[in-house]
Amino acid sequence: MRMVVISGSLNPQSRSRVLARRAHELLAGHDVVAQWIDLQQVDIPMCDGTGDSKGGDVAELRQTIDAADGVFLAAPVYNFDVNAAVKNLVEQTGRAWTDKVVGLLCAAGGRASYMSVMSLANSLMLDFRCLIVPRFVYATASDFSDDRTEQMALASDDVSERVAELVAEMVRLAGTSSQH
Repeated sequence: MRMVVISGSLNPQSRSRVLARRAHELLAGHDVVAQWIDLQQVDIPMCDGTGDSKGGDVAELRQTIDAADGVFLAAPVYNFDVNAAVKNLVEQTGRAWTDKVVGLLCAAGGRASYMSVMSLANSLMLDFRCLIVPRFVYATASDFSDDRTEQMALASDDVSERVAELVAEMVRLAGTSSQH
């Protein structure tokens, strides 16, 4: 089974990256080797609808996503939606998402925007027939330690448990879908 964990935040002190790292760590306990992609570390031009914007690392990212059985997508929530970098990744890699099992991990400023991932989920489901695991993880600032370094950790056992549940469900569903 092939999994990809994508950290979609461009913030060096990203809380959604903490969620992505935890999912990546937990996959090892399921004997799953997962590739790590950090959007801070890749070159993805803004999609302009032409072939000219497909440079940088887009072809490699498309191949990596296409080869995966499941994709964890961690994103911050800004203005009641996932950040533009994640939406740009989906636009740039397009059909590579077809028929993927997708698990969403989100970090937001407050509890009010917990439904904000639905436009992305709808797009992935309707455009690319992805199976979106409904057990997505949504966390707010209070779920993390106050340490604003790369070592920042989850302070909430509840969120840690939800990440573990998402990982287990992703492994189960991706394993089932890869057998067909």
